Amino acid sequence: MQLRALGGSGLRVAPLAFGGNVFGWTADEAMSFSLLDAFVDDGFNLIDTADVYSRWIKGHSGGESETVIGRWLKKSGKRNRIVLATKVGMDMGDGRIGLAPTYIRQAVEDSLRRLQTDRIDLYQAHQDDPKTPLEETLATFADLIREGKVRAIGASNYSAARLDEALQASAKLKLPRYESLQPLYNLVERAAYEAELEAVCRREGLGVINYFGLASGFLTGKYRSEADASKSPRGGSIVKKYLNERGRRVLDALDSAAAQHNATPAQVALAWQMARPGLTAPIASATSLTQWKELAGAARLSLDAATIAAIDAASR
Repeated sequence: MQLRALGGSGLRVAPLAFGGNVFGWTADEAMSFSLLDAFVDDGFNLIDTADVYSRWIKGHSGGESETVIGRWLKKSGKRNRIVLATKVGMDMGDGRIGLAPTYIRQAVEDSLRRLQTDRIDLYQAHQDDPKTPLEETLATFADLIREGKVRAIGASNYSAARLDEALQASAKLKLPRYESLQPLYNLVERAAYEAELEAVCRREGLGVINYFGLASGFLTGKYRSEADASKSPRGGSIVKKYLNERGRRVLDALDSAAAQHNATPAQVALAWQMARPGLTAPIASATSLTQWKELAGAARLSLDAATIAAIDAASR
């Protein structure tokens, strides 16, 4: 597996990351363990989760995904074969939110305990916290790196202006900087990243690990009509959001490329992202081994320039 540098972090990752939001939610513990084993045994290594996963489910309080990963790490003994990424900052309830130093200190210990590990390879600010000075947040992250609890830091859901401001603060104060960005990015959600964030990341040499690489399943071709909305709990919102003239044009381009390359639309959609300059590894999730095997095939798919250009034009 060809590994890629994740910014200047010193971490090297395979070109496809596994999104841990499904662990303990749409994938039960047994299936999660099987998926994690298959992921690592197939040569991949970047597992991305967050403390807040999956607090949105009735009866969940957050930390479910980290807990499953921690149990798998203890059982499998594969800690040294993965790059473990998690996040802090989203609302965990009871005032546990943001990037204030005291809260980060509490949150990192909670994550380490759930993950059953002594270090987090990539600790990410899940969202900007305008109430806390960037300098205070970065200084706290610096302490965690110095203590060996965190290896590198990243940002998620930051605007280009705030990301740039954070990078400048790190340089000025000689503090560790965000070495990666986790933005929303896929073939039907291009504007937010490409308009401004991409330029900052390319200029500063940041790694980019984009989430919703398959647009919540739309780019698999699963949703092609209003009738398809019933295929999953989120089907209705996906069909309403993406199944328009542009969305159908993207699916047509993926179908054409898939037929040409003996692949699936999902594999083509991810391969297009992997081929984009500056993008390190799209994040995608699977809830079955069959789904995972399909996603893994994307890393072995090499798209020619004409195919990339055709998909690019259809989705622009």
